[in-house]
Amino acid sequence: MRNGTAITEFILLGFPGIQGLQTPLFIMIFLIYILTLAGNGLILAIVWAEPRLQSPMYFFLCNLSFLEIWYTTTVIPKLLETFVVVRTVICIPCCLLQAFFHFFLGTTEFLILTVMSFDRYLAICKPLRYPTIMTSNLCLQLALSSWVVGFTIVFCQTMLLIQLPFCGNNVINHFYCDVGPILKAACADTSILELLGVLATVLVIPGSLLFTMISYVYILSTILRIPSATGRQKAFSTCASHLTVVSLLYGAVLFMYLRPTAHSSFKINKVVSVLNTILTPLLNPFIYTIRNKEVKGALRKAMTSLKTGHAK
Repeated sequence: MRNGTAITEFILLGFPGIQGLQTPLFIMIFLIYILTLAGNGLILAIVWAEPRLQSPMYFFLCNLSFLEIWYTTTVIPKLLETFVVVRTVICIPCCLLQAFFHFFLGTTEFLILTVMSFDRYLAICKPLRYPTIMTSNLCLQLALSSWVVGFTIVFCQTMLLIQLPFCGNNVINHFYCDVGPILKAACADTSILELLGVLATVLVIPGSLLFTMISYVYILSTILRIPSATGRQKAFSTCASHLTVVSLLYGAVLFMYLRPTAHSSFKINKVVSVLNTILTPLLNPFIYTIRNKEVKGALRKAMTSLKTGHAK
């Protein structure tokens, strides 16, 4: 136990030292948030409305889009507040709740992307058996398992976290409630929580990355054995969007966690966190639609229906 005055709130610093840029940054991030909600919401609406998109790949994409909507919503509103108020305060229960949802949804995103890589593996490497293996029941079980595992991993740690007394420094040098600064403010031994955090990180990030890499080794080897160039291009196009999203997400995370401590900069980590929490959810709808003929066809069909409805 450490001696000190008990604290009841945390202060989020956000991005200090940006005097004069608060208003343009507020407007830019607010517009990104609106576009993220609109883009991911549009994917949900299109897949739900278009029978041709009722397939496992788009079912998992809907899970990802639904997740991204809430993932950004846990962070961006409070981030916007740091641009308009001098002192951004968040109560301890609210801070712990934000941390829970941020890491729960972040963990689930890794698991959903891993499931999507397994789906692409079956579709390309086992095309004849794919319809009988990837049934609607299996899709539901895989998606539900991703959500349940993500929830369980983070919930167990959060239950231990909320029992800690806090009496240390209540300033969090971030734009959301990160676990590291929260643990530093605790007045009790946090070694068990830190160990659990390391184990969860190793299990989720390298574990899911290894599974995804193995899936893509088999996918690429299968694509290279396709005799026609058109066939290879068509096969690769079905997983190019997923591979792009995976590269963005894991690239940012590995950049933060694998750099030597001596060369690490917390400012750089915050910028990379912006990529994960703000830009990646914005880019996902565009990445999955820009080269996807089925989604673009469904969009054109929806636009035509809207124009026809207005004309009547």
